[in-house]
Amino acid sequence: MTIRWFAITVMLCLWAEYALAQKPDSNYIRSLAPRPSPMAVAKVNIGDAYIKVVYSRPFKKGRLIFGTKEEKALVPYGEVWRTGANEATEITLTKDIEIAGKPLKAGTYSLFTIPQKDKFTVLINSELGLWGQFRMDEKKEVMRFDVPTGETEGEFEAFTIFFKKPEGNATEMMLVWDRTKVVIPITVKP
Repeated sequence: MTIRWFAITVMLCLWAEYALAQKPDSNYIRSLAPRPSPMAVAKVNIGDAYIKVVYSRPFKKGRLIFGTKEEKALVPYGEVWRTGANEATEITLTKDIEIAGKPLKAGTYSLFTIPQKDKFTVLINSELGLWGQFRMDEKKEVMRFDVPTGETEGEFEAFTIFFKKPEGNATEMMLVWDRTKVVIPITVKP
């Protein structure tokens, strides 16, 4: 019995030495570090349905947010933006809705925008799990529509998405950053 315990002890010591000698994967270690643009969730319940948006919140940090390339804006006018940071923003609907007057079936989609000075073009895409907008497949675009921009009452340091309190079966999804506001009307279909 002693030899068996001795053999088990030796094997455990060798395994522990091997495990401790392994170098951790640097990508794994980086994934544990806090992100400069943390993940966030915006959600609204309307009756027995909900709408949830998962996105990352970049911060202004003294930079020009929306503007031209010549102005060195972080989000240049006329270019597809992932509507946040890191992974592309995703929106989940548990019931069919109308978004800006257009029908959209229940499901999960990626959400992109093309900022302009006076409007944002909103793109809803069926491809999921994307990093940014760099590989968005335009063939998987489900819809596209324009919404006007407005100005916020105060400055928003972090990009923020939130929903207004529902009135009946309708709400508004708000995108705000710096002093720019975009309002997207949503109605849940009965």
